[in-house]
Amino acid sequence: MRPGSNPPLFRFNRMDMSPTQRVSVTRRLTFAAGHILARPEWDAARNREVFGACSGDHGHNYELEVTVSGSVDVNTGMVINLREVDRIVKDLVIQDVDHHHMNRDVPWLQGCLPTTENVALAIWGRLDGKLSSARLERVRLKETENNVAEVERG
Repeated sequence: MRPGSNPPLFRFNRMDMSPTQRVSVTRRLTFAAGHILARPEWDAARNREVFGACSGDHGHNYELEVTVSGSVDVNTGMVINLREVDRIVKDLVIQDVDHHHMNRDVPWLQGCLPTTENVALAIWGRLDGKLSSARLERVRLKETENNVAEVERG
């Protein structure tokens, strides 16, 4: 065997890969989006009091982590092919929000105050049940270094 190469496949067959064991895998994706945090029935002073500078038009570079779990497939050694996770998350979430305004441009966020918490919940709703061989366990949305929301299966 060459240095740095994978060990022969037969070595993996001896691992205890019980079908009852669940393994979690997390995939990270990014997008940039704008939004405004303001309630239309409130005046500007009340919105500024509650939402601060976020009550005006602004944007963020978001980091989205999607955690799925399942049994490790004995043929592939994977819970799920991460290309499938990428494709589904990009099709159902990223293409709608990346370089768009969440208040105005994203149909599945219409009528929703796009706080980090609400966007994370909406993303969960878009993804849950859409992965073929894995179960959605967690959506983690990082808006800033200091602001992260997580939705977990509970």
